[in-house]
Amino acid sequence: MTATPMSRLRRLWLDVHLWIGVGLLVAIIPLSVSGSALVWHDALDRALAPQRYAVQSPDAVLAPSAYIDAAGAAFGDRAVVNQLRLPQEPGDPVVVTGRVKGPPGAGGRPRTLNAWIDPGSARVLDTADLSQSLTQTLHRLHGTLLIPQVGRKVVGWLGWAMFVSSATGLWLWWPRNGAVLRALRWRRSPSTLFNLHHVIGFWICAPLAVLSLTGVYISFPQTSRALFGVAPPAQSGGAQRPGGRFGTPPLARTETSADAAVAAARALAPGAVVSVATPSQGKRPAWRVQVQPPGGGEPVAVSVSDASGKAKLEPARAGGPDPLSRWMRRVHDGGDMGLVWQTIIFVGGVAPAVLSLTGVVMWLRRRARRKALSHRLATAE
Repeated sequence: MTATPMSRLRRLWLDVHLWIGVGLLVAIIPLSVSGSALVWHDALDRALAPQRYAVQSPDAVLAPSAYIDAAGAAFGDRAVVNQLRLPQEPGDPVVVTGRVKGPPGAGGRPRTLNAWIDPGSARVLDTADLSQSLTQTLHRLHGTLLIPQVGRKVVGWLGWAMFVSSATGLWLWWPRNGAVLRALRWRRSPSTLFNLHHVIGFWICAPLAVLSLTGVYISFPQTSRALFGVAPPAQSGGAQRPGGRFGTPPLARTETSADAAVAAARALAPGAVVSVATPSQGKRPAWRVQVQPPGGGEPVAVSVSDASGKAKLEPARAGGPDPLSRWMRRVHDGGDMGLVWQTIIFVGGVAPAVLSLTGVVMWLRRRARRKALSHRLATAE
């Protein structure tokens, strides 16, 4: 019997769908499962290290210098403070980051120490190097599969593969007789694995395609911006982080105090302080203070010269991501997108692992049936 063009096309899509699932099984499972776990990043952090969030006095009423001094004492000679982040939600700790002295870590990135501090008492709750934490390992696994240098591109191409798998899966799921409502039934086949694969695949197809494409955008930012006609991020004209991919080390001693820098910044841009970055070594070291305007909206960045104490507004989003990139990241990570979308992302991360495993088992069973049939035909002749 001669195969029709439609049946040949269906066979082609089935082969593509099959080999993506089977061939990329080892990569898809850690990528998808780590993405699911990272949806609940903050909750995971709190569960793994509850002492960091054991805040006794939640009202942040102390001067920034109190937190910087407390963190500096906790770091000792190991690190120099380079950033302070104030709590944005009641009950959150103050977080102070210090740049570790000595050689950089993996990929040339500076090693850092974090200190979690009670806002009302400046008591240090914990210190740790987050690069060794489970959540940071999950971030590296999801972003690069722990592959040096080219890992991000590998993840991007996996995103394309998962999008193709979603598209071909939907095409294969679609009933040839057009009875879509009947196809939504659980008992579409006597096989439980078949039913599980098709039901999960259909309902997660669209969210998985969205997560795949946003992941591709994040993995190939320059190509993606060019494709969408988005201008690359502007480079900051300030001297806060001159030279080098990851900037220069912070000053060990400053001319302007943290409190004076914050006061100058708030005089220029009133509002709640979000973060304070200490001056870096260079020709024009400056404090960088982010202030949340009273009416909400994006934080305003203010640069305060360490030598003179004079403040000036930095260009909006200088050196930061463009609005489209921020939106892509929010959709992909679920940040500030609400519980419903975060739950969908979580399921969308678990689903590829389930679909890959069920697909492989179905494929192995089909191979076994074909082998058994061939053996029976051979013995019958």
